[in-house]
Amino acid sequence: MAIVTDIFEQNGWGMIEFHEDVVERIDHKPQLLGSLGLFEPIYSRSRTIAIADRDRALTLIPTSPNGAPPQELIPSGARVRKFDAVRLAKGSTVYAIEMAGVLALPFEMQTKEVSQEVSDRSGEIMDDLELTWEHMRFGAIQGRVLDADGQTVIIDWYQEWGIGEPAEVNFQLNVETTDVRKKCRDLKRAMQRAAKGVWTPSTRVAGLVGDTFFDLLVNHPQIKETKLGTERAATLENIEGYSAIEIEGITFINYRGTDDDSTLAIDTNKARFFPIGARGAFKVGWAPASEFKPYVNQRGREYYGMILEDKSGRDEWDRVEIYSYPLFICTRPEMLRRGRAL
Repeated sequence: MAIVTDIFEQNGWGMIEFHEDVVERIDHKPQLLGSLGLFEPIYSRSRTIAIADRDRALTLIPTSPNGAPPQELIPSGARVRKFDAVRLAKGSTVYAIEMAGVLALPFEMQTKEVSQEVSDRSGEIMDDLELTWEHMRFGAIQGRVLDADGQTVIIDWYQEWGIGEPAEVNFQLNVETTDVRKKCRDLKRAMQRAAKGVWTPSTRVAGLVGDTFFDLLVNHPQIKETKLGTERAATLENIEGYSAIEIEGITFINYRGTDDDSTLAIDTNKARFFPIGARGAFKVGWAPASEFKPYVNQRGREYYGMILEDKSGRDEWDRVEIYSYPLFICTRPEMLRRGRAL
């Protein structure tokens, strides 16, 4: 076991770059929502993250005679809510017996092979973790964050803030006479009214839409005919699947989820609308790995990676583990809207 001990005493994270020509079939990993920068990070020192909920309605100021006391501002009472970050953890063990064929190689190549194996498994876990984050973002922009089974509700932001979910908008895209542009304007107006101060001049609206919704939208007579003879007519030609089109200030994105069309997907006939650039509308809390002594009371990080060694004296394995403690937050679920094509 002397050679095996030498191999597994190497630092798995200090791997040497290694290249091979390998053909792999890799599933698409959706990361659109992560790329939009929607979620403002909060690096917490605790697994519990407090959020202040304060209703602030605008009121008219009555006229008053000179010398009269000004009307007193009565601040609304703020309610402090506490939420716990969830725990995501996944690991993989590299056993010495799995690397038995490596022992015939020179020592430098042995180290390279073991390091590469640890690196590969770490990469696979990180892919799964990043997909899980995207799944949680996908839930947050709809007001409900779901667990990996797609059924269990981790947190319902409508329920937490005591807000009813707005009714679904029927775009009636199968009807040629539908005023699609007015439906877009009305939807955007409703979102602006519900924003309660977080809408800015740079805020815009995005909609993740299914295949049928997108195809009916770009082929609707009103959308096509109003651009004929203009410089924008070309934007309705050669439209590709999983692309985007802007109509009345709303960017409709034909969303590409996971290849199984179920793990992370939007129904072919549906649409989900959310704001981009609305101050504080979405946040993500990153909590520390406080179950491990070195990280108690430390500021949270996106994830924690570690390598564990077999301390039994047999040196049979090394194990890689990755942990993350996120809380994906929607502070204004009343802004969110949903729609259907027909």
